[in-house]
Amino acid sequence: MSAREVVSLTPAFLREWPLPSPQGDKSSRGTVLVIGGSRSTPGAVILAGTAAMRAGAGKLQIATSESTAPALGVAVPEAMVIGLPETPMGNVAAEPPQQLLDLVSSADVVVVGPGLFDGDETDQLLAAVLGALGDDSAAVVDACALASVARRPEVLEGCADRVVLTPNQSEGAGLLDRELSDDLDAEAAEIAQKYGCVVSLFGHIAGPVGGAWRDETAGSGLGTSGSGDVAAGMVGGLLARGAEPSQAACWGINVHAAAGQRLAVERGRTSYLAREIVDGIAPALAALEV
Repeated sequence: MSAREVVSLTPAFLREWPLPSPQGDKSSRGTVLVIGGSRSTPGAVILAGTAAMRAGAGKLQIATSESTAPALGVAVPEAMVIGLPETPMGNVAAEPPQQLLDLVSSADVVVVGPGLFDGDETDQLLAAVLGALGDDSAAVVDACALASVARRPEVLEGCADRVVLTPNQSEGAGLLDRELSDDLDAEAAEIAQKYGCVVSLFGHIAGPVGGAWRDETAGSGLGTSGSGDVAAGMVGGLLARGAEPSQAACWGINVHAAAGQRLAVERGRTSYLAREIVDGIAPALAALEV
């Protein structure tokens, strides 16, 4: 694989690549639909959804296991929440109802994966969701849904150029079906070329036909439970604002790291929580968008 020039994501660089700034009402800032969660992991969709709103999305919809949906509707009053059929173990079931497919077709961005855990069920769910994606809509594939992409890459046909994959290192290894080397720039580029998607791999971002970026500011505290859900939601929110996939991934990962830096000062390097990262998105964005 040919080497790519990797651009460092500095505040100066990002300010020269400004995010779209939609005018008008909430509809102009896009609708994000988060699909995921389970009876045992209901918080994942809360983290992803609220992060999308903090990143600037105008409307939030959450589709999750039916047993947890009422509580999530109270916990996230900004969102429309629908319950989905679930398995006996509490995971979202494979065959989505028509109501969900209708929401997918009309959403600007779909974030799928946070909080899911059943591989077989998720394989079928992801195929149905991406198959219903609108022609001008984008998607973020995260967590358990990434393993589905690795098993069934054909689900990306027709939409890969509008999809951002957000693997951690273990999930990245699954996408390449081997252990990752220490050169994560090269590994991100290989994943991007293999699947035809923008990839954000542990601070290393690559596009499928060129373009490579790296954030070098993330601290160890970001390695906390739920942090990846926040990052995926942020990318989704930026896509909803009108950012194209590589820009959404670059801004999302940098703001995620910046929010962690602020919290490290306030809480300690490894003492802050993922939900506190969500609260740090707005000031981190504001500092860049001056």
